[in-house]
Amino acid sequence: MLETPPPAAPPHRWTRKRAAIPAVLAAAALLAPAVASASAAPASQQSAAAAARHHPKPTIVLVHGAFADSSSWNGVIARLEHDGYPVIAAANPLRGLDNDSTYVSSLLDAIPGPVVLVGHSYGGAVITNAAVGHANVKALVYIAAFAPDQGESALGLTGLNPGSQLGAALVVRPYAVTGGGGADGYVDQAKFHAVFAADVPASAADLMAAEQRPVALAALQGPSGVPAWKTLPSWYLVAGADQAIPAVTEKFMAERAGAHTVVIPNASHAVMVSHPDKTEALIVKAAKATG
Repeated sequence: MLETPPPAAPPHRWTRKRAAIPAVLAAAALLAPAVASASAAPASQQSAAAAARHHPKPTIVLVHGAFADSSSWNGVIARLEHDGYPVIAAANPLRGLDNDSTYVSSLLDAIPGPVVLVGHSYGGAVITNAAVGHANVKALVYIAAFAPDQGESALGLTGLNPGSQLGAALVVRPYAVTGGGGADGYVDQAKFHAVFAADVPASAADLMAAEQRPVALAALQGPSGVPAWKTLPSWYLVAGADQAIPAVTEKFMAERAGAHTVVIPNASHAVMVSHPDKTEALIVKAAKATG
């Protein structure tokens, strides 16, 4: 008996499969660059992250001066943090130059990695002494600040040239602490705006006057030790209309320290409040130059 062969399979299924292969290969060829690019992007980002870990941005340590507190740096802090810098605004004790410098020095001991140390007003005298012996401090930045040489005091530098209105605006009040006491200096609130913060809005200056931290007069009279600016690179922002430290004295201290100097012609002593953008720009310059 003859067997009838089974009917031939329809050819169109295999034909469709064979026809689909070139299309799949073509799609794969088109996708390959995109996949390679996608895989390369994380690798590039990882390399950038690794580089950042090996070269971290320095910590910016801000030291306020007399008749102020750490909030005076608020505008500067916001800009620095936006630009990726870690920031510490130290609470300067304002009790005595040796005491205050030792306090800030102990803070520097606790910070890993590089530091850019910034001081305003009397805070400049503090950083001048606190930075000595700290290899992690890479730069000093003075913002309308005292940069004393050995044996000089903030009070002495204030009277180096005519023009300071601070003495006439000073209010002295006794204070007592366990085991002793002394005399504190405040800026008369009625004169604070004109003497300390003439280019700051009056409403803000009134708040600063009420919130000011007094300085022990002994701190302004304390002689400086060997200055760190003799061995560290420094930057200086001169407040051209400063009524607390005469601008001519600021320029003298900046030149003597060999500092990279910027002058803001009409700025008051509270220049970091009225010009936080320019203050931050100078700090960043110091950070990038020594990073």
